[in-house]
Amino acid sequence: MIFDHRTYVCKYGTVPAQFALYERLGLAAQRRHLGEPILYASTEVGDVNSFVHIWAFKDLAERTQKRAAMAADPEWKVFVKASQELGAIVEQHTKILVKAVFLK
Repeated sequence: MIFDHRTYVCKYGTVPAQFALYERLGLAAQRRHLGEPILYASTEVGDVNSFVHIWAFKDLAERTQKRAAMAADPEWKVFVKASQELGAIVEQHTKILVKAVFLK
């Protein structure tokens, strides 16, 4: 199993607007293609103008297939365009994590 860990840094004070936009236009499409996230959270202490989400996949091939299907989804495209127009996100950092072998 792998985990797609994404951190987004937003302009000061815009995380709530980005979350509202995502909930209204992006969440349903993303759930349809990726399932439920392991975590979707804003930062409480530290870089408070950021948020993180983590998704689990069987392997990189499954991740690639599911993300390609999502990228082709017209509803997802509407969200991406609206998110770009909002302009809240200024950085994105993506990591692929592999669970430690000693965890079940």
